Amino acid sequence: MLALRTLAGRHQALSAEIDSLTSELDRLTATAAPSLVALFGVGQDSAAALLVAAGDNPGRLRSDAAFAALCGACPVQASSGKTVRHRLNRGGDRRANNALWRIALVRMHCHPPTRAYVERRTKQGLSKLDILRCLKRYIAREVYHHLTDPPAPTPAACPK
Repeated sequence: MLALRTLAGRHQALSAEIDSLTSELDRLTATAAPSLVALFGVGQDSAAALLVAAGDNPGRLRSDAAFAALCGACPVQASSGKTVRHRLNRGGDRRANNALWRIALVRMHCHPPTRAYVERRTKQGLSKLDILRCLKRYIAREVYHHLTDPPAPTPAACPK
């Protein structure tokens, strides 16, 4: 009974710590990149991983292709003979790549435009992995633009 009571107390303490850290991460990501967090499928964990991958100075990234390579989402030729195909780069920041993967999965299941894209590409004969590769590259491009050129906030209406 003593072991169970100690374990339950430890569980409660760790749950409270997780809640505290999650709310702090929410606040930090919303402050650092509000337009990034506003994207569909981007949660605080994914936003934090992508912000860490971009670093303190996202302006150092030359292009969206450089950011995609940094995240391991750039296509690499895997062609042989008459077959022309690509695969994902296995290099790059694995946490950022995992964040792109989570965003892509959320969008594939819940985002109507992405679901329509998946259906269209499936009819074209692409496999799920190839579609996921294309989505991750698209999301990396979208995230890059929100990191380097965040949309200007709309001015609030002045009360008269």
